[in-house]
Parts: sequence; C-alpha cells; structure tokens
Amino acid sequence: MQSSAAPQHPALQYPWESTQPTPGEWMTLRPGLHWVRMPLPFALNHINLWVLDDELDGQPCWTVVDAGVSIDAIHEAWRTLWAGPMAGKPLGRMLVTHMHPDHIGNAQWLIEQFSPTGHPARLWISATDFLAATIACQSTTGYGGDRAADYFASHGLDDGKGLPLIRQRGGYYSSMVPSVPASYRRLREGMTVSIGGHDWRCIAGFGHAPEHIALYSEAQGVLISGDMLLPKISTNVSVTDAEPEADSLGLFLDSLSRYEELPPDTLVLPSHGHPFVGIHARVDALRTHHQERLDDIRQACAERPSTAAELLPVLFKRALDMHQTTFAMGEAVAHLNYLWHRGELRRQADEQGVWRFSPG
Repeated sequence: MQSSAAPQHPALQYPWESTQPTPGEWMTLRPGLHWVRMPLPFALNHINLWVLDDELDGQPCWTVVDAGVSIDAIHEAWRTLWAGPMAGKPLGRMLVTHMHPDHIGNAQWLIEQFSPTGHPARLWISATDFLAATIACQSTTGYGGDRAADYFASHGLDDGKGLPLIRQRGGYYSSMVPSVPASYRRLREGMTVSIGGHDWRCIAGFGHAPEHIALYSEAQGVLISGDMLLPKISTNVSVTDAEPEADSLGLFLDSLSRYEELPPDTLVLPSHGHPFVGIHARVDALRTHHQERLDDIRQACAERPSTAAELLPVLFKRALDMHQTTFAMGEAVAHLNYLWHRGELRRQADEQGVWRFSPG
C-alpha cells in the first residue's frame, strides 16, 4: 500500500545487492536475524518479513515480525519454513508493525498453526493499530464501501465505473485479514522489547498508519523500519473518510525526524525493497519528494481552484487502476490538507458539495 516512486539517493548502499530469499526460504543477515520474503497479490508484489531467534519463559522460540496477507501462497511458504530452518521451535510472539493487511493479515493463522500447544503466541502491536485492525475487519478501512465512495466523490472523483467499484469493496480489508487475535501486548513509543538477548527500542511513526511501530537495536545497528522507510518508493501517506481533516503528511514528516537521530551506518530492514544503509540520505530524499509534490500543488491551485481528483495527473505521471486510484486520492488529499492546515490554501465546497482548494 505504497505511493509513487521517490528519488533514490546515490548514497544508498545495498549490502546484499539484489540477492533475496525466495518464498519458503530465508537469508540470515545477522546471527539470530533472518530475512523472509513473501508474495503479495498487488502491483507491489512482495513483502519482507523478519524472523528472530528468541526465548520466552526459558523456552527457545521464534519471534516473527509481520505476517503477510492471509492467502494460500503465504500459508504454504510458512509451512515450508517451519518444516525446514524453523523446525523444532514454536512461534513465541507475533510482532506486527502496523494494521495494514500485508502486515497483520496472516497473524492469526500463524498463531493458530505454530504456537506451543495450549499456549497461543501473543500478538504485539500498538494499541491504536490493534483497535483499527479490529474495527476494519468488521467494517471498512477507508478504501472501500459507501462511505469511502462518498468521501472520494466529495473530493472530485466522478467516474461512472470507478465509484460503483469502490462501493462494492466494503469487504476489501476482511478479505485479506479474516480475523485479528482477540488479545494483544501493547507496543508504544520508547518501549524496549528484549528479543533473543537484544534490546529493540520501539519508534512510533504516524501518517502512514495510525501508530506504526519500527524497531531499533542500538547494539546491532539495525532498524526494522516497516513501511516508514523504504529504499525506492515513497510510503503511502493518505487521508481517508474516517478522519477527513487529518494532517497525515504533517505527521509523517514529523515522524521522519526520529530516524534522523539514528547513526548513519544503521542497517535498515524495510518491508518492501532490499535492506540498505544510508538512512539520512533516504530521509532527505523523502522530504525533498514531498516538498516537490507540495510545490506542484501550490502551482496547480494558483492556476485555478482544484479538487484532489483533478490533481491526480499532477502527482502521478502514470495510468492508475481503481485500486491505485483510491490510494492516490488519499495521498492527494493529504498534501492538500497539509497546505490547508498551514493556511497556504483555503477550501470551499462548490454547488455539488465538492471541495476545491485555492490559495489562502
């Protein structure tokens, strides 16, 4: 669930270059830290997951970070891993960075399949994302259903074919996240989690998900960044119908400052793409990317009052299918809201109730 390509800074280094594990296999990056790569049924066709050696209550186990969506291909890959390099130890804890389907969708299945007999592994996640995922399984997430369609229409999306498709996607989230574990252990900013004898500090990030948790091990010099830092594409930063006046982009840009504080030689393990070194360069590139998009919007709105839908060709230079359009609309509103909250743009509803933005 990501956004457009963002400039890749030449300072980024890829310690393993283009080498990557295939589904059902892993790569050991550091002692006790293993890289798993699973397929996704989207244009963004993979997700990186992480398996860490661990011990809970004196018993050896695995901690898994993120789960993939609940599809047969991922189930089979996990079975292969547990019959191979993961054999002999159960799932001790299921740690999820945030509530998006490719991260939490398969968590309940993993807990059911690979926990110790009689002792289900605990889900570890932020409270905000646990509640958001639980609600989304029962309703919608802002990317499907009537409320989402009405919301996109209020921002100028007027596609006779597209809006009916969005209305039909009310079960979009639950189709990939059949269920969320009923109980969890809360992760929060600054909390330290001991995994396999190493301390991992929780770094909360906002704007992409309600309360995304990345994990930083100072001793190992490793950041499991989730979706907050990706090497080649920019994280999707959206506003949805659930919080239509949100300043998601402002929250995201503020969150990036937490990563600027980390050492420049930090090994970043992203959810998509390849592990990389060059965290400061990547943060700089992401800031530049969003400033350029904001400049494009300033110029377009100065030429004439614009809706989010009218700005899609300005922000995205490629053709978008309806799945991509929903995320692109959320991103366009995020940039408009950023300028609106700071008084650079004003918004006004036209006779059809559609929001148009112009210089403040």
